[in-house]
Amino acid sequence: MVSDEMEGSTLSVYTYIVHADRPVGPRDVTRDVALSSTSVAHYHLQKLENLDLIEKNSRGQYTTKKRASIDGHVWVSKNLVPQLMFYSFFFIGAFAAEIGVILLSLFIETLVIETSFWFLTGITLVAMILFIKEGSVLNRKLNPKRTTTEEK
Repeated sequence: MVSDEMEGSTLSVYTYIVHADRPVGPRDVTRDVALSSTSVAHYHLQKLENLDLIEKNSRGQYTTKKRASIDGHVWVSKNLVPQLMFYSFFFIGAFAAEIGVILLSLFIETLVIETSFWFLTGITLVAMILFIKEGSVLNRKLNPKRTTTEEK
């Protein structure tokens, strides 16, 4: 399975090429993915080419051939987003709804908030924070430097 062979720098190189949406060479990869040398970039490019995910053109530059399915991630346009981020959106929505109920209780006298609801709201807040934090950590590992020509 392709996903099993792609992790760390190889995955970062692959997502960089997909995101770049233009032919990139080993020097571009070295600089923009923050690799130590062009030989390291070349190693990862060869690995991706052997997995049939990228292809090399006549000028020695690489482009995306097909999108790989990566465990624990979802493609959103040209960006690979950790699924944990989507889970955090669920908890953000639940937390917002719970805060809405609490705010309603300030205006509706018959709506009484019980202790268990406060406890539930606290658990939702903690879950939301943890999913956002872990999703962000995964995203940073995937995109260590990500300087594209759009940002320069």
